[in-house]
Order: sequence, then structure tokens, then C-alpha cells
Amino acid sequence: MPSSKKFFYARNPSIITRKSIALALCFITGVLLISISILRHNNITGVYKCNPISVSVAWDQSVSAFLSDGDHKQQRHKVMGFVGIQTGFASVGRRRSLRKTWMPSHHLGLQRLEESTGLALRFVIGKTRDKSKMRELKKEVEEYDDFLLLDIQEEYSKLPYKTLAFFKAAYALFDSDFYVKADDDIYLRPDRLSLLLAKERHHSQTYIGCMKKGPVFTDPKLKWHEPLGFMLGKEYFLHAYGPIYALSADVVASLVALRNNSFRMFSNEDVTIGAWMLAMNVKHENNRQLCQPKCTATSIAVWDIPKCSGLCNPEKKMLELHQMKICANSPTLVSNE
Repeated sequence: MPSSKKFFYARNPSIITRKSIALALCFITGVLLISISILRHNNITGVYKCNPISVSVAWDQSVSAFLSDGDHKQQRHKVMGFVGIQTGFASVGRRRSLRKTWMPSHHLGLQRLEESTGLALRFVIGKTRDKSKMRELKKEVEEYDDFLLLDIQEEYSKLPYKTLAFFKAAYALFDSDFYVKADDDIYLRPDRLSLLLAKERHHSQTYIGCMKKGPVFTDPKLKWHEPLGFMLGKEYFLHAYGPIYALSADVVASLVALRNNSFRMFSNEDVTIGAWMLAMNVKHENNRQLCQPKCTATSIAVWDIPKCSGLCNPEKKMLELHQMKICANSPTLVSNE
């Protein structure tokens, strides 16, 4: 297997081609066209069998009619589920713990995981003006090659924008039935997530998560919660907890078609997505196995709900959970041996 890395520079115009004209007609603002150019380091042209590669995605206003690799049409990589693990520049220790537990730490592991579960996993991160941090990130990319790099500033206040950029990038690169947003401070069970996504559904627009109805932030002058500007009875609108949720392909296709300023951005990323899902009239699928406080025979994602939005001490707790047989006893977790 070649040691060079392959980087995709995807440009985000306002339109993207669709194989299905019927689906394209359903787009709210038209069809988004995307062009991807490929830069191979050291002019080595090798590729990885299961596409476990880091990709860098930059969005601008240029327009092209197809995904391309030189003169050849570049097909999106087909998977059942694409899992984007949201991470940041201060989360080096978290990524280290993940790679020692449920996240494969090398290409063979990523390939075996994808073959056994249908899931492709990548860490998702933006950029920073701190050159030293960017140099360190580059070293990590070269060592592990398991990132999706977004051309957006990595700031907590811009998480809704990062999330939208993630879904657009993932959709451009992967032909997936579901796109999963996950945080880097949860213990995920990939085999069980795969079973959840493989379930037969009759609604093509599906939003899967551990759902909640509750306040997020309040305007003290108005005495109401802002996300939609109104209350539903004595409760607030339904949305998924932020550490992990999944959107079906049709839902993400609609997000991709929207102009970046089409929908309102709220302070909280999970509230933002939840509000958009109401506007799209999706099917909410509430699954409490995505927010379990401990590993059980059926838990999919484990984190310290409601004490923390994730594991309270993720670097340490991740390793502790993995020492428990009920957590780590999975046919998909042999890749780090």
C-alpha cells in the first residue's frame, strides 16, 4: 500500500448534479454542482481499496458540472453510513483514546470496519490561524490519514456552520444511506450503529437521534425560548441531543441544495439542526440506545447523560469503558490489534 496521501479539494458552487432527475426536482433552490480535483503527494498515483483517506474540502462559488479525477468521472464512494466524528485542535488526547478503543487506527482497520459494518469513519475538523496547530494537525493527518478537513474556521461559536459544511462535504464525497454526526467524546458501538441504520424504513426523510424537548437558551426580556420563537404547549420543539444523530440521504440532499443563508443559525448546533428538521417535516425516530450512561447488550452510544454532553472525562473514561467486556466485545473492534 503506498505511503502517499490523497487530498480532494471539493469546491462548493450553488448547484450539484444528481443522477435522479426526480430527486433533483425536489431540491428547494436547485441543484448543486461540485468539482473535485485530486492532488497526489510526490506524484504517486496509488489508491486505497476501501477509500480510507483524508480529504480536504474547500467551498467556493465556482461552477462545474461533474465530479472529476482528471478526465475521468469520479463516483462518490458508496457506503451504508458515513460517520463524521467532530473534533477540534484541543482534542488530540481524545482522538488518541478513540484510536485505542472503537476507532481503527490504521488503513487496514478502517477497511475491515467498513467491510463488516458498511460504515466509513473520519474525524472532521476545520482550520485555525495558529500555524503551529496547523503543522501539528498536518503531522497527525500524515500519520493516521483518517480526517475530513473543512475549509472553515474551527470555533465553538461557529459549530452550526461547521455542521452544515460537514454534511455538504460528506454528501459530495460519499453516496451514503445515512450521514451520522458524532462527537469525539462518546463511546460508539459501530456494529450496533450499523444494525440501527440497516433497519427497513418506509419514510425516506428520517432524523434519528436521542430526542429531547427542552430549553436551550432564554431571552430574559421576552421570557421565552428563542429556537423557534414559540412554545409547543409547555414543552419546546423536539430535537436530538448533539453528541450523535443521523440524517437520511434525502434529508442531507435537501441541506446541500440550500444556500448557506437560507435557514437561520442558532447558537446551539443541535437546536439548529432540529429546527431545520421541523421545517423539512422529517420523520423523527427517537432511539434511547444512542444516549446510554453505560454499556449494555443493546446500547449504541455511551456517554454521561445528563451530567455531561458526552463523557465527563473522555480521555480516561473511553479507555476504562473499553476494558469492560460488555463494551468492547464486538466483531468490529479487532482492527487495532
